[in-house]
Amino acid sequence: MAILKSTIEIAVSKSLMSPVLAIDRSVTRGLSAGAEERRPPRLKQSPQPGEVEMKPVSSGYADVNGIKLYHEIYGEGEPLVLIHGGLTTIGEMQEWVQPLAKTRQVIAVELQGHGRTADTDRPISFATMGDDIVALQDYLKIPKVDLVGHSFGGASAIHAAIQHPEKVRRLVVISSPYARSGWYPEAQRGISHVGAAMAENMMQTPTGKFSKQWPDPQRFPQFLDKMGNMMSEDYDWSADIAKLPMAVLLVFADNDSVSQKHIAEFFALLGGGVKEPGWLNTQLSKSRLAVVPSYSHYNFITSAEAPQIIGKFLADPLTNAPAGAATPRRPRGHWRRSSRPGSEAGEDRSALAPSGRVRVLAGAPHPASLDQEKESRRR
Repeated sequence: MAILKSTIEIAVSKSLMSPVLAIDRSVTRGLSAGAEERRPPRLKQSPQPGEVEMKPVSSGYADVNGIKLYHEIYGEGEPLVLIHGGLTTIGEMQEWVQPLAKTRQVIAVELQGHGRTADTDRPISFATMGDDIVALQDYLKIPKVDLVGHSFGGASAIHAAIQHPEKVRRLVVISSPYARSGWYPEAQRGISHVGAAMAENMMQTPTGKFSKQWPDPQRFPQFLDKMGNMMSEDYDWSADIAKLPMAVLLVFADNDSVSQKHIAEFFALLGGGVKEPGWLNTQLSKSRLAVVPSYSHYNFITSAEAPQIIGKFLADPLTNAPAGAATPRRPRGHWRRSSRPGSEAGEDRSALAPSGRVRVLAGAPHPASLDQEKESRRR
């Protein structure tokens, strides 16, 4: 659910700023000069100078739950399923696919009615698409994956984790709330206007162009109506999210269409940000929160920081450890030393340091953490 104002005039003007579409950058190059100047500086990641853009090692369709689910597989390593935002395709996700696939096997998927996965008579729901993701895992014979979803894809990923927790190792939710009320009122109004009236102008976007290849291309306006109806329904998944057993990373823009209050409440549901973690991080939550500066919901898909943050989360052994695991204890008075060249003595820049830059002074525990440390030792 993300939209960038493009040269296309969306048929329903009230939906122009709806967090429903993430239009490809090639379409948005026609933005006014002023709008282009307001874009944050981007850290170009893929491809780097001298590098060749990675191509999928395989692609195809999986027959799952009555639809043919298109997917592409990049790289090798631990499997990661990447799910696009609303009305976008794998193509618009390449700036995240490429860096993630350098160290992992990335399975990029196009959900029902998106890109090369044609719409059918089957109703659309987040629950059904969550089942589709897990059915794709079964089709590929992958028992467990790390699941990453952006916006609309984040909501689908949440449902896959709720409905099939045994299939999800870790969950990454990008710019997607746990309840419809988490969207700002303007965003909610925009979402409610998604429908067939947008179809003609949407045909100029990547997802619209792909619909011409569907067995029944005339279904595209009907599909937009189905999407609009689904996203207009109220929802609140807080009770189920609080029960998720896996580590979860939340990633939002600092100027997202989801309120910062809701983001904090989302993190709290996962046990994050609700208590002092302790000087030795014995009370550190296994879930994580990242708020990336200088982006909005509408251009977050261009963020080079997002895949870096995801990579750090997936590399952190604490996010793959049993609940309650803590950083190894060190003798009092011990200085943490980084193994990285050029780092200052006593400075911890490892992935385990929550801030990435922590100085631990000999014999100087934080006063606020003393009681928690004693309580932790009793346990």
